[in-house]
Amino acid sequence: MSNIRPDILFPLFAGLESLDGIGPKTAKAFAGLSVERPRDLLFTLPHSVIDRRLRTSMNGALAGDVVTVCAQVLRHQKPSRKGLPHRVMMEDEGESFQLVFFRGAPKWIEAQLPVGEKRIVSGKVELWDGYYQMPHPDHIVSVDQVEEFPDFEPVYPLTHGVSQKLMRKACLSALAKLPNLQEWIDPSQLQKKKWPSFERALDLGHHPKASDALEQEDPAKERLSYDELFAHQLTLALARSKLRSTKGRENYFTGQLQQKALKALPYAPTAAQRRSIDEILADLKAPERMNRLLMGDVGSGKTLVAFIALLAAVEAGGQGVIMAPTEILARQHLEGLQALAAEVGVVIEVITGRDKGKKRREKLEALKNGDIGILIGTHAVFQADVEYKDLRLAIIDEQHRFGVSQRLALSQKGRGVDVLVMTATPIPRSLSLAQYGDMDVSILDEKPAGRIPIKTALSSTERLDEVVEHLKTAVASGKQAYWVCPLVEESEVVDMISAQERFKVLRARLGAEHIGLVHGQMPAEEKDQTMADFASGKISVLVATTVVEVGVNVPNASIMIIERAENFGLAQLHQLRGRVGRGEVASTCLLIYNPPLSETGRRRLDIMRETEDGFRISEEDLSMRGAGDVVGTAQSGLPRFRVADIERQSALMAIAQSDARKLLHDDPELKSERGKAARLLLWLMGKDESIRLISVG
Repeated sequence: MSNIRPDILFPLFAGLESLDGIGPKTAKAFAGLSVERPRDLLFTLPHSVIDRRLRTSMNGALAGDVVTVCAQVLRHQKPSRKGLPHRVMMEDEGESFQLVFFRGAPKWIEAQLPVGEKRIVSGKVELWDGYYQMPHPDHIVSVDQVEEFPDFEPVYPLTHGVSQKLMRKACLSALAKLPNLQEWIDPSQLQKKKWPSFERALDLGHHPKASDALEQEDPAKERLSYDELFAHQLTLALARSKLRSTKGRENYFTGQLQQKALKALPYAPTAAQRRSIDEILADLKAPERMNRLLMGDVGSGKTLVAFIALLAAVEAGGQGVIMAPTEILARQHLEGLQALAAEVGVVIEVITGRDKGKKRREKLEALKNGDIGILIGTHAVFQADVEYKDLRLAIIDEQHRFGVSQRLALSQKGRGVDVLVMTATPIPRSLSLAQYGDMDVSILDEKPAGRIPIKTALSSTERLDEVVEHLKTAVASGKQAYWVCPLVEESEVVDMISAQERFKVLRARLGAEHIGLVHGQMPAEEKDQTMADFASGKISVLVATTVVEVGVNVPNASIMIIERAENFGLAQLHQLRGRVGRGEVASTCLLIYNPPLSETGRRRLDIMRETEDGFRISEEDLSMRGAGDVVGTAQSGLPRFRVADIERQSALMAIAQSDARKLLHDDPELKSERGKAARLLLWLMGKDESIRLISVG
């Protein structure tokens, strides 16, 4: 099957100048709407409609209403001096009113509205001195033209240089170029949802028949949303099947090491941990390569799940590796797992950029010989001179911190390496489907038993002195605290300045020996040293910008103070709060805000007080800020949909994913009639890379 765009779609991918009324200059203006070709206009639907249905009379209309009436022209009142408007007295079946023109040639106005004749006029109504008037009507047409007058007029998004009239003309011209396409949706799905055909859905989208035709649940609009989501999920499913077609390895293990480790634990794993372990072990046994995301809230026990998976790889005769984003996190993983590894007799080691000379050579030799079963480290674990005897499983912690090329480099350190990526940032279901649709997802949505809830309180900046006094007392009693400084703006330098100022104030109040400072502008070694001093209890208060690492584990730290908390996103506040509550002591998170709070700021802080559930928090964050902000627009990897709304259509996204995977399972090369139609959809949606995946797949 050719990987060149089919001829049938060429008109939709031509230049915009091929459309009625668009020249080179106007075509450039459309770039403000991210419209480059006719195809883009098909999916640029109206965002609202104006009700232009004909009324018998203006009577009863409210100021600001758009009204359409048939009325007789009584007389013209021309301006007596410059600056006054031209008024036209009109009368419909029950009301007299005026049309008002502040600009426009009198001859043109008189030609449009001859005295004694009837005209249909439509526009926004105002009340002036108790009388109705309509300044500059949107439409003036003769009675015999009523048929071409739409009951509901679509209103499109605009940009500089593109008017409603031009936009409407261009969209209709693009619609006229639409060829007759075969159906790519499963017939039973189409029937169940009562969706129109693709062509009919586009036609209804651009010719709304009612105000609610713009709702996401409208059958035509829902169908077009599904088409976008289905094309995206088909692309992800193709990438997934491509990865799975690269041969994995079946790992054979009895489970003895895992059982031994689980018995040595002082607590029982949660149901979510057991479920995730079962899913991962099933993947390791399968002949396809694992490509799984383990998503768990702060403190949900991802490390244990990862360790059990690593033991399976070791028991199968291979090795496992965990790649962490920073040295401090790598060493923390080692400390957390060392005792358990010793209990089951598996050698675990750490390698970072700091390992030099003889020490490094000895570790690399032991790894190459297979004497090290589990390796933990930073990106050092995939450098050229790092050789494994038989790497079976690569685990990537906080995967958003690593690029695809780094993940790939690690997975190529062995034959058919299984890959598990972990994140402590709960992502709303719709976003995880959009972003990680090519992966299988395991979710840890329970906290291990015995974790003491964190008390979250609010305090205003006016009480800052009291906060510092309480902190002084807490430090004197041996407690440790984080003090996170305001997110001044998206600038590491400006945020650093705010941290330095707070550091000076606290040092003066609490004593220099008790305080440490970390920010993103510090050299890595200095930052790591300060973090290590805090972890060991050498310093009591750590003043920091948001650089405080995800996953840093200081069980004795029981106080988290976040200054100007209203400036932070919900997910960020939740991550920061998760730095405390890791030990035996009851912990507190104090959110300091600057009054007065905006409605959004208040809602955000109230949600933090109400819940510690990261998944609920991520959904609230999504509804308040939008997808791009939650994931971080620059590196979000989120597709840009023109019709679909991933914030509100997660259920539709899940259906699209299921349908895409089923289609590829039944027809891997998309050669059936429906498969060929799905290829056309991929071309139409600009998913050229997906077509090439089929071609080489």
